[in-house]
This record gives sequence, C-alpha cells and structure tokens, in this order.
Amino acid sequence: MTAPGWQLRRLPVCASTEIELARWLARREREGRPLPESGTCLAVVSRRQRFGMGQQGRIWHSPVGGLWLSAAFPWPTAVDGSTPLALAAALGLALQLERLGLRPQIKWPNDLLLDGRKLAGVLPRLRWRGGTMRWAQVGVGINGVNQVPDGAVSLAKALAGHRWHPMATPRRMEPLVLSGVAWAVAGATQVDKVLASVDQRLWQPIGGWPHAGKLWQVRGITAAGGLRLERPGESLTLTSRRSV
Repeated sequence: MTAPGWQLRRLPVCASTEIELARWLARREREGRPLPESGTCLAVVSRRQRFGMGQQGRIWHSPVGGLWLSAAFPWPTAVDGSTPLALAAALGLALQLERLGLRPQIKWPNDLLLDGRKLAGVLPRLRWRGGTMRWAQVGVGINGVNQVPDGAVSLAKALAGHRWHPMATPRRMEPLVLSGVAWAVAGATQVDKVLASVDQRLWQPIGGWPHAGKLWQVRGITAAGGLRLERPGESLTLTSRRSV
C-alpha cells in the first residue's frame, strides 16, 4: 500500500505527544491552514514522554529508548467507531514486525504482544465537531531498547535476547511505526480484510478471557470490531468506542 506523505515533528522530550499534536493542529487551524488532508499525515515523535497516557487514562511509561508517537490523518466517515481504527493500526504495526521475523499477537482492542508480554500499545481517537468527523488520531508507544515493567517486553529483547539491537533503536523504529500507521490509513475502507487479518493474529489468553467474574473463550472479531466471547450456554460481544 502507498504510504501517505508525512509532516513530522521530532522532540527530545515532552509531556505527551498527544498534547503536542493537539497544539500543532490548533495552531494550523488558527492560521487558516487545513487540518490533515487526503494524502497527508501529521506526526509528533518524542524520545521520552513525562506523562504518557494509555487506554482509559492509564499511565504509559515512556522512557528513553522507546518510541512514542502521535499521528493525525484523514479517516473515512464510512468506517464507524474507533475500534476498527485501533485494530487497523495494530495490524499495520504487526505486519511490519512480522517482516523482522517476529510473531506478534493483537490483544483486543489495542495492544501488541509477543509471547503474552506487551510490546506496544495503540490509542485511537476520532475527532468530531458539529456531527462531522474532522480527522482521526492514533498514539503508538513501542518498547525498543528501554527498560520495561513486569509483563512487558522490548523489541531488542525479542530480537536479540538482550537490551540492545540495532533495529530496536528509536531511529530505526520510527519508519517501522510510520509504515504501520500508513498501512492502516491506506487500508481504512477495507474493513473486512483488516478484521479477517486481525482474527488470524488475535491473542487468546491461556485459561480464558476474564470478564464479569467469569472466564470466556475468544471466538473472533465482529464486523464492527467487537470481541466475540463464548462460554457454555452464554455468548456476548465486547465493544470499545472512543471518540471525542
């Protein structure tokens, strides 16, 4: 898929790449310049975030050695909800990692795992005003050569078994992540293809998916990007919508 044009801002450190991206977009709007147009994406990349945020406002540790990025780009209004956006971005990133010989799994709705440990997270947002979608945003955090908390893994550790690998440095990870986001943008309207590919890479926890005090078996992704769960005599679909 053809990558869109990128306008990048690289920072050594910031409070949050999402905050910096919001400021950039607001400044462009004040100056009368269009927000992300067809074929153009904006991205803020930082070597470190002081206050990175993940899904549901959780703190996302963002030390030096990882790659922390927020991007804004056009998104078709025909693609409903932010879950397909999160899954498309996660899939795009997974495809890039597979080119490195890795076998990432997608933990619904927005994480990438290697052998059950978190490598990367994706935070989607759809920006609306007056009932009209203005643009989409996605934040990506990926562990590279940084220290990671329990339950996580770095790209260097996955590739080399220790804390350093040339492909895991922020400089080398940047085009990998941008290519993953570009894949999601280019394939935005191919929802069936995206969801089928996500289904093939879907993480299934050993013992079952915990929900409402019960353990469920993961049965795949719905057409709207929800997670289908089953247990004897019961079935349900989890949904995750995030738009502002």
